[in-house]
This record gives sequence, structure tokens and C-alpha cells, in this order.
Amino acid sequence: MEKHREGGAAMKFVIITGLSGAGKSQAMKSMEDLGFYCVDNLPPSLIPKFAELCFHAKGDIEKIALVIDIRGGKFFDDLFESLDTIEKMGYAYEILFLEASDEVLIKRFKETRRNHPLSPKGRIIEGIEAERQKLSQLKSRAKHIIDTSNLTSSQLKEEIRKIYVEGLKSENLTISILSFGFKKGIPLDADLVFDVRFLPNPHYIDTLRDFTGDDPEVRKYVMKWPESIVFVEKLKDLLFFLIPYYIKEGKSQLVIAIGCTGGKHRSVTVANILYESLLEKGYRVTINHRDSVKVVRE
Repeated sequence: MEKHREGGAAMKFVIITGLSGAGKSQAMKSMEDLGFYCVDNLPPSLIPKFAELCFHAKGDIEKIALVIDIRGGKFFDDLFESLDTIEKMGYAYEILFLEASDEVLIKRFKETRRNHPLSPKGRIIEGIEAERQKLSQLKSRAKHIIDTSNLTSSQLKEEIRKIYVEGLKSENLTISILSFGFKKGIPLDADLVFDVRFLPNPHYIDTLRDFTGDDPEVRKYVMKWPESIVFVEKLKDLLFFLIPYYIKEGKSQLVIAIGCTGGKHRSVTVANILYESLLEKGYRVTINHRDSVKVVRE
């Protein structure tokens, strides 16, 4: 039951948690920008008392976000008991859970030269696997799950804004559209890969070679062919059919990779069209062009 202040609206009480390296600190900064009063690494045993203080603040504090994770060590084990306690007290809360793929987490730890909290002297992957297991029950209680594997800091901030400002009600699935060039290899984290090298190639048109699929001239050329139009429509129909089943399965991240030879023209065009269509359907979707570089002539 959501508890309201006397004569006032319900307080928004959010617990930010998830995997180490998944972006909890960035999420907290985004919440602060949205007017949340944020506390990092509060011992879970103190949550009930903290919640009581906030809910009796007589309107001074309307939005709270707590970052709770395995940095708390043995104190983290008190979390579920504390959550049960505040529920019995009648205080409503919701969990925002952040995660990312093993490959991305390993890369982030190596870039920052940090050790994993659960494996300070061992392999990073061992710490990640242990943390996934430790947080599995907490993840199952999350209202919102964001996979940050393919999100930039600004994209994560936008996702959080959509949830806590616009009241996003879509399922916990983030769809990442990724264009790429087969010359540089297929993305390792791709769930679905579609090859568009059969479409007419703007690379062989002198006036289009230096442009990308983000330019209207290239998009117009790629989509003027009957096979392009039919393919894109069939691809959209396939994705509209598949996505609800991925949501039903409980998948939190779906990476759709569109590839052409260089990753600059055809794949970018098709990726952009898919992104626009999925956005119109109300899905949580991001886009990234891995190999698209526009040539600038002096």
C-alpha cells in the first residue's frame, strides 16, 4: 500500500541497485538532476529509520533515491529484512536495477583499473558471476530494469528521465539498434543479426560515397529500390511479432544488429528506419552506428 502524507501526495522512494560497473553512480547523478534527494551506500539496516524520517518531513522532501549495493559487505544481507520492514510500516518504494553484459562490465573495470568488490584479488569475471547470483532475488523484485551495455551516459540519463518524469510504462526491455560493417566483425553482444549487403550500395555512387545513412541523399537512394522497401517492411513485421515474446520471456536487453560491408550507408539507413518505427510503437529503444564515419573534404 502506498502511504501518503496527510493532505499531500505520495512520496517517490526509489532504491537504485544492480551490478558493479553498470552505472549506478551515473544513475544517481541523473536522479539528482531530476530533483531527487540522493544518498549513496546507506547501510540497509538504516533504511526503515531513514524512510520514517523522510515520510514525516511534512512536504520538505518529495523524492528520495538510495543507492544500495554489495559495497555494503555484510551489511548488504540486511536489505531484504529492511525492505520487508518498510512495507509493514506502509511505506511504498520501488527498485531500479541496473545491469550490463559480462563483456561490457569487464571492459569497464579494466578501463578504470578497478578490482571487482567480490573478487578483489581474483578474476573480474568471477566477481561478476558471484554478484549476479547474489543479486538475482533483488532483480526479481525490481520495478524497472535498465541494461546499460549499449547506453552512453546521456542515453542512460534520458532513460531515467522517461521513467521518472514521463512515467514510462513500457516493459523492462531496452532495445538497442546497432549498425555495423562486416569488415570489422559482427558485434559480440548481438541477439539478432540482419545482413543488408544485398541492397544496392551507395558506395559506388561518386556523389554519395563520402556521406552516410544519416544523410537524406543516401537514405533516399537506399530506399528507392523495391527490394529495399519490401525487406524493411518484412523486417519490421518480424520484429513487431518477436518483441512481445522477448518481453514475456523476461529479457531486459535486445540488441538488433544491422550489417553491410562498411557499416556506413545501407546498415545505417535501415537501422535508422527501424529505430524510428520502434520508437513510434512506444518501445524503449536506443541506436548506435558503430562504424559510420562521415568523410569531410577540405
